[in-house]
Amino acid sequence: MYKKIKVYFKNKILRNKLLKQNKIINYCEFLNNKNKVAKVLIIDDKLPEFDKDSGSRRLNLIIELFLNNKVNVFLLADFKEYKFNNEYVEYYKKLGVIVYEPSLNMDNKLITKEVFLSTILKNIDLVWLHRPLIFNKYFDFVKKNNDKVKIVFDMVDFHYIRMKREAEIKNNTKLLIEAKRFLDIEVNNCKKADKIIVISESDRQNLLPFYQEESKMVVIGNIHDIIENNPNFLDFNNRKDLLFVGSFEHLPNIDALIYLKNEIMPLVWKKDPEIKVIVIGSKPTQEVLNLNSKNFNVLGYVVDLSPYFNSSRLFIAPLRYGAGIKGKIGQSMEFKLPLLTTDIGAEGFDFGDLKEYIVASDTNDFAQKISSIYYNENLWNKISNNSEKILKPFSSELLEKNILSLIPAS
Repeated sequence: MYKKIKVYFKNKILRNKLLKQNKIINYCEFLNNKNKVAKVLIIDDKLPEFDKDSGSRRLNLIIELFLNNKVNVFLLADFKEYKFNNEYVEYYKKLGVIVYEPSLNMDNKLITKEVFLSTILKNIDLVWLHRPLIFNKYFDFVKKNNDKVKIVFDMVDFHYIRMKREAEIKNNTKLLIEAKRFLDIEVNNCKKADKIIVISESDRQNLLPFYQEESKMVVIGNIHDIIENNPNFLDFNNRKDLLFVGSFEHLPNIDALIYLKNEIMPLVWKKDPEIKVIVIGSKPTQEVLNLNSKNFNVLGYVVDLSPYFNSSRLFIAPLRYGAGIKGKIGQSMEFKLPLLTTDIGAEGFDFGDLKEYIVASDTNDFAQKISSIYYNENLWNKISNNSEKILKPFSSELLEKNILSLIPAS
C-alpha cells in the first residue's frame, strides 16, 4: 500500500513538471502511417545503449533494419515513469522510431507505460519482447490488449546456460538454484511465444533438451558487416598492445578481466614486460578500476572504439563462462583485427582451420597463443584476411530475411 502511495505522489510531481514543459504527445497520430508496411513494438529493460553493450548494439541494428524496410517501430523501455532515462530518447526519435517517454495526453493526464501500450497495441502487427524477464512481465498485458498479435521471445542468450556455467566455476549453490529458476522462466516463455529467437546455433542446440518445438525457433545472431576500405587500418608493424572490450554490467566480462590480469598476463609479462593491455567498457565497477596499472590500462567507457581496433595488434576475450554470440568477437573481425578467445567466446562462430590458433584451452595455452599471434606477422595477416569469411553468416543482408520473416503477412 505504501509503495503505491509513493509511486502516486512521484508520478504527480512528474505530471506537474511535464505540465510546465507543455510536453503533450498524441501517440494515436503515429498509428496511421500509410507509408509503412507493418508496425512492430519492441520492449526492452532499457532503451538500447548501442554504444555500450553487445545486446543493445544488436537490437539497435535490428531497429535500423526494420526502418530501412519501411516498418514502423515503437520502442518502450521498462523504466518507472519518474525514473525514466532520456539519454537515448532523442537518438531513436531522430532515426524515426516512436519512443515512449513520460508525457501528457490531450487532457493533461500522465501517459504511463500501460496507457501507451493500451493506446497502440490494437494496431501492432508484431511484439518483440527482448530478454526473459521482459517477456515474462509483459506477455499477459500484451495478450490482454491484443489477443491476435504475434509475439516473439528474443532470448538474447540462453540465461540458464550462462548462469549454470558461472555457478559451476564459482561452486556457487545459490547461483545454481537461480539458474534453474531462470530455466523455468525461459522454457515457459518458449511455450507461450509464437516465435523464439535464439542468438546462435549453439544456443538452439542447448535449448533443445528442455524445449523441442524447433519449428518455432529462428536464429538471429549479432549483425556484423566487414568495414570496407578502412583508411585508418594499420598494418602489423604499426600496431601494438592487446585490446579487451566489454560492458561491465555483464558479469562474465568482469570475471574474464580478473582472470586475464591475475593469471594470464603474468605468464605473458615474463617473456615481454612491455606488452600493454588496453581495457575499454562501460560502467566499470570499483573492482575493475582497481586492476588499473602501468601496463594494464582501464579506460572505462570510450565513445569511439575505432582508433583502438585500428591500432591494437591483438583482441583478447578470455571468457570462462557465458552463452550466446559474443558481440566483441564479431566487432573485432569487422575491423579485421586478429583475436584470441576461449571455447566459450568462440561459440556460434566457425573459425575453420584457424580455430587451433585463436581458441585457447587453458591459462598456459592462452598466454602462449598471445605470444604466437603477437609476434608472427604471417599468422596475424592470415587471421586478419579471413575475417570477412568468418563474418559472412552474420551479415545484415543474410539476417535481414530471417528478421523480416517474423512480420505477419498482411
